[in-house]
Amino acid sequence: MTSIPYDVFTEPEISPDTLANLGPLRRLAGTWQSDRGVDINPKAAGPERRVFREHIEMLPVDAQTNGPQLLYGLRYHIHINTAEEAITFHDQVGYWLWEPATGTIMQSLTIPRGQAVLAGGTAKVGDKRISVEARRGDTQFGICSNAFIEAAFRTDYYRIDITFNDDDSWTYVTRTDLAVRGKTPAFEHRDTNTLRRVAPAKPNPLAGLTSKAG
Repeated sequence: MTSIPYDVFTEPEISPDTLANLGPLRRLAGTWQSDRGVDINPKAAGPERRVFREHIEMLPVDAQTNGPQLLYGLRYHIHINTAEEAITFHDQVGYWLWEPATGTIMQSLTIPRGQAVLAGGTAKVGDKRISVEARRGDTQFGICSNAFIEAAFRTDYYRIDITFNDDDSWTYVTRTDLAVRGKTPAFEHRDTNTLRRVAPAKPNPLAGLTSKAG
């Protein structure tokens, strides 16, 4: 929040319909797939390029409050593998959050390698492009890693840029600056993909109950 009110306990009224209140995140809701993702990652012999398959589910959650702060969001799960390997290449869970009062968007993410990120940015309803970023050491939008990652593949910066396309798809580019032990400068790890909808968005639990009651 840009300013903290004196009363940090009183909660605001919420809307039961998260989908109607996601602002610029509305177009992310649903289930998405693509088999044309591209990953550029560091290896001992030099950068490696891999094409990957991606499945993303974005589920609306009930509105959340921190006292007077009101957030609407999506809980997501990303699963990635490749044509060469059926095993998991990348797995990620987290939330996309929208704060209507300030125009703040946030992405919280966790991967099963012992790393978590909270990234933030600003956006407006109807924006066709949104971005969030985080930096190591930032206490608001930062990056937290286990001891091995800190020593061997330290993540100094994270950013994701999302573009909403006119055909109901969306394209992302992620940039992660990795300080690989023994190598300079930092490696600019990039991923990109264009996701296409395979299932519509589902209502959040409270919206579903409200609809049945009506």
